[in-house]
Amino acid sequence: MSVIYLLLTLSILVAIVFFIAFIVSVKNGQYDDSYTPSVRMLFDDELVKEDNINN
Repeated sequence: MSVIYLLLTLSILVAIVFFIAFIVSVKNGQYDDSYTPSVRMLFDDELVKEDNINN
């Protein structure tokens, strides 16, 4: 029974460490996407043209 408590405690600690690492990476801008918006504007016209052809 003590092994379950040990594994439960370790898994919670590992989850907290990963959660803190995720929060830190979000605050540091790791997931900011500065490339896609500039490329997306190049393909917007093609999507509009395809919609007009299908209608």
